[in-house]
Amino acid sequence: MRRRAVIALFGAAAASPFTARAQRPVKVARIGCLSGGSRDFVRRNLEFFRQELARLGYTEGRNIAFEYRFAEGDFERLPQLAAELVSLEVDVIVASPTPAAVAAKKATGAIPIVMVNAGDPVGLGLVQSLAHPGGNVTGLAFSVALETLGKGLELLKDAVPNLNRVAVLLNPANPAYSLAKKHVEIAAAASGVQLQLLEVRSQGDFANAFAAMTQERAGAVIIVPDVLSVENARQLAQLAVSTGLPSMHGFREQVEAGGLISYGPNLIEPFRHAAAFVDKLLKGAKPADLPVQQPTKFELVINLKTARALGITIPTTLLARADEVIE
Repeated sequence: MRRRAVIALFGAAAASPFTARAQRPVKVARIGCLSGGSRDFVRRNLEFFRQELARLGYTEGRNIAFEYRFAEGDFERLPQLAAELVSLEVDVIVASPTPAAVAAKKATGAIPIVMVNAGDPVGLGLVQSLAHPGGNVTGLAFSVALETLGKGLELLKDAVPNLNRVAVLLNPANPAYSLAKKHVEIAAAASGVQLQLLEVRSQGDFANAFAAMTQERAGAVIIVPDVLSVENARQLAQLAVSTGLPSMHGFREQVEAGGLISYGPNLIEPFRHAAAFVDKLLKGAKPADLPVQQPTKFELVINLKTARALGITIPTTLLARADEVIE
């Protein structure tokens, strides 16, 4: 009897370390999501981000948790929101787009940052180079997409015969403003088109901007992709049609909202790719060693319903090049 008791006691003692190991709590990684946009608009993009993390083995409430901060289009709030995430000691900050990435970088040099759709990350000092970021920031850049503004001007000229004056709508509050302006000016100089640069900082500036386009007799408008322009895509498309201006946009969502033409990368895919960056960082990779990615696929989308409303006929040669034509 005593022998059985000793064996039982030994067995229990031997098993206890394994039992304790099995019950050890799983570490919950905390991800700070910093956005310059509104909660409602960004929700869809973040849903794709969370789905991809789930595919990689992360379950909210078990091994991952999220802290969200939205600037609601007011970029001046971003430094405070970034500081809040830093004070919470999150493991990684995912920041989108450019203004949020800049605010996050200024707030911390220690917490890894995954930027999403950030324009000119080298010029803004977010990374040393795309191939070798060299600091605490990596992720997905938008610089090459801004270069497509020149291509957008070419497409407008193909769609609108004898186009010689084009308005350009930009948001100077966006740190990528200078790079966007540079690319469109280079394209205009090469094609002999005159530009009318118009700055808009809020939704309240739109009506005056389009009135100025009409007064200066612009033949079309390029709407530079930005949180402000994308979130207000429907209003901008309606203003363009009401003033008789063919519009060029950066994302298909803006054409689906009523714009005429878009040429640019997919708006959602970078959020899927951001999940892979987060996964690598949580597993010990250093941001400095993860090369920055850029879009490699660009799509041309044309809205024929908008063309009819404007009273213009899109050349069949241009339609044939489109990835999608909205009837």
